[in-house]
Amino acid sequence: MKNMSLDKIASAVGGKPCKCDDTKTNAQGVVFDNRLIEKDYIFIAIPGERVDGHSFVNKAFEDGALGCIVEKDGDYNGPYILVDSTKQALIDLATYYRSQLTIPIVGIIGSVGKTSTKEMVASVLSEEFNVQKTKGNYNNDMGLPITLLSIKEEHEAAVVEMGVSDFGEMDILGAIARPDIVAFTNIGQCHLENFGTRDGILKGKTEVLSHLNSNATVVINKDDDKLITIGADRLPKDAKLVTYSVSSANAKNDIAMYQATDVSNLGLEGMKAKIIGEIEADVTIPLPGEHNVSNAMCAAAVGHTLGESVDSIVKGIAKASTIAGRSNFIKAGGVTIIDDCYNANPASVRAGLQVLGMADGRKIAILGDMGELGEDELNLHRDLYKSVLDNKIDILLTVGELSSSIAKALDGENVITKSFYGDDGKEQLLEYIKPELKSGDTILVKASHFMNFPVIVEGLKS
Repeated sequence: MKNMSLDKIASAVGGKPCKCDDTKTNAQGVVFDNRLIEKDYIFIAIPGERVDGHSFVNKAFEDGALGCIVEKDGDYNGPYILVDSTKQALIDLATYYRSQLTIPIVGIIGSVGKTSTKEMVASVLSEEFNVQKTKGNYNNDMGLPITLLSIKEEHEAAVVEMGVSDFGEMDILGAIARPDIVAFTNIGQCHLENFGTRDGILKGKTEVLSHLNSNATVVINKDDDKLITIGADRLPKDAKLVTYSVSSANAKNDIAMYQATDVSNLGLEGMKAKIIGEIEADVTIPLPGEHNVSNAMCAAAVGHTLGESVDSIVKGIAKASTIAGRSNFIKAGGVTIIDDCYNANPASVRAGLQVLGMADGRKIAILGDMGELGEDELNLHRDLYKSVLDNKIDILLTVGELSSSIAKALDGENVITKSFYGDDGKEQLLEYIKPELKSGDTILVKASHFMNFPVIVEGLKS
């Protein structure tokens, strides 16, 4: 944070300052997890279902907090600001702080690949800007404010991930972030439980369009049949529409402004492509899969929109990497583990299987249930058997009732399958597969977050 003293914070959140005698010291950051407190941070006490943040207010002061924001008055050992709702105070504070910022804010939105695209865009922008970006899974109405409030004097651009699961949520995030650039990756089959259809997902995610900053740019993936319906008529009058694509059909007929051509597969080492359109460049993408070529085109579009040189864009793409749980490659005992277990939906599982299919040795897929898919969840799971076959997967192991339908659909095919169920399903799977592993095997681990598949990744690493 910058230029935010306790009295300014109290004014921004409409709170009552208590014991706030220090009006000169500026807060250095804001957290709602007391374990992340640093000197002169603000701790926001959020009452949760299991843990009430108010229990840690005095501990926050012991750890160096400048002040706390609370909704329950009490005998606290330092300055605090009393509000009606601490969660709303967090949103109000971030909204006010955003209004003071002059650096470009880039919002990343989509059903699949938001985190990978965010990392790619941040890598490109970091060649010429000091960039702040979303950490971990801080992409909702609590995480986004924390990201914005972490922007400091030295930062020159920010890349923020914006994730939603229901109508109205993007309206909130858009009002907080007011992006200068918003990049849409795709509209896939996720959160159908709330959105109903892909058209519903498009409607929910495009709520952001009414909150764009002046002279904003909207970057869309021209290969997505829903995103291409976003035309100039849906944008604010001063906004600009930018397109990117990997589709060979687009390359031959109606090329996007940032179009990938001559795409070549380097296996698990990554991809190569040529960018044509607004810029021309040969790029090496150190991440496998055509979806990462698409992410690179998006990053090129954002970087060029912000005035970056072609050379910087090429270098930034070449330096891109992933984070834990998102197509993260781990070498362990001669085996390659593709840790992609942070979350899952049909499109991301297909992308993961495509990457696994590029491996040279045996290809082993460990898949678990996917959540929030609505009434058609069984068919959406079962249909993934086609991707298992298309990518020549040798062994499929599943955990959970829904994902077992993939294995059942492969009955009679030349794929070894085994399904595990119940609370100890993951442990049973590890007991089964670990003695069977051979040097040169590649294993994809993929499921929705609630399946807790990091347990499998750690088991395989050991």
